Amino acid sequence: MADKVSKEVRSKNMKSIRSISELEGLVSKELWRRGLRFRKNSKKLFGKPDISIKKYRVVIFIDSCFWHFCDLHGRYPKSNIEYWEKKLNRNKQRDIEVTEYYKNKGWNVLRIWEHQVKNDFDKTIDEILEFIDFAARNKEI
Repeated sequence: MADKVSKEVRSKNMKSIRSISELEGLVSKELWRRGLRFRKNSKKLFGKPDISIKKYRVVIFIDSCFWHFCDLHGRYPKSNIEYWEKKLNRNKQRDIEVTEYYKNKGWNVLRIWEHQVKNDFDKTIDEILEFIDFAARNKEI
């Protein structure tokens, strides 16, 4: 099925998508406000984790339901289905590869879904803080 907008309009739309989502910004601001210090989207780490703390070997990914094809809310767009199936399935496979990479290296990996943050922001922040606290107490020396 042909795209309903011109190549120029599609290009403009795709360029407007930011690598750091509004959701990531809200989460990181709240964690910072609560005294946690971390790196955001570190290019030095494999998979550019949304939040990372090397000291505790912690990486956190905040996955959008669309781009990472959440089992509850993931859906394929109605146009260009073949492209989107390939794209979103590859994103999901890459998430698995990145998670395995860090687990094999002894890192603590947490993946948060967009809907978790939207459904109960405070609970999600508390879970992230507990996860980091656990990693800090159990870090290998």
